[in-house]
Amino acid sequence: MRYFIELSYNGEKYHGWQNQPNAISVQEVLEKALTTLLRSKISVLGAGRTDAGVHAKQMYAHFDTELQFNASEITGKLNSFLPNDIAICGIHSVKEDAHARFHATGRTYEYWIVTEKNPFHNQSAHLIYKKLDVNLMNAAAKTLFEYEDFKSFSKTHTDVKTYICQIEKAIWEQQNEVLIFTITADRFLRNMVRAIVGTLLEVGLKKKSIEEFKQIIESRDRNKAGTSVPGKALYLTAVTYPAEIFTTHG
Repeated sequence: MRYFIELSYNGEKYHGWQNQPNAISVQEVLEKALTTLLRSKISVLGAGRTDAGVHAKQMYAHFDTELQFNASEITGKLNSFLPNDIAICGIHSVKEDAHARFHATGRTYEYWIVTEKNPFHNQSAHLIYKKLDVNLMNAAAKTLFEYEDFKSFSKTHTDVKTYICQIEKAIWEQQNEVLIFTITADRFLRNMVRAIVGTLLEVGLKKKSIEEFKQIIESRDRNKAGTSVPGKALYLTAVTYPAEIFTTHG
């Protein structure tokens, strides 16, 4: 049987989602907990890989097992095995060929900015002291819909075969003291959201114009884009799948 695990995590103490040879990862901790609980070697494969320090409000991973179990009961037990910064939201049985990464049809991220010192957001938001022109940043963000190739915002020397992404949403919104950038696409390149945010901030600080922002995308040159912002303020908030891959819900 194949199962999808729906989980959330605070990434502060982890070197990203994916297993690392010399650093702790969310994947490693989850696999160890599942292996202990189910008493058989369990490997999980995630919907994507978040970088070091990045959080997930909703993440999915799949695993295979021959064991039969009650999904709700196992969810509770698994949560008791895991540290407080990782939470299992549900376990769902899926079709045997369902794939957490390749069957995902959309992903949404948020990036949090604060413009005044706030002790409650030291580890959850990126502090920018200078005043930002949010209207300019939103105007620049809208131009993302005009493009499909985002090599300019991709981490260099990666093994991706295509830089094509379909962006469906990109907007800055003020929510109380936090300025939140929300972006949705069918897929994202490594480091893409943090590079886009870093470049949009340069527009908001009036260091770059909207026309220059468009020229950066068209250049397909990562060196021309802005600096990647810190991972601590980035959240994977949603991963979507076709309903037909699920067989039952736990």
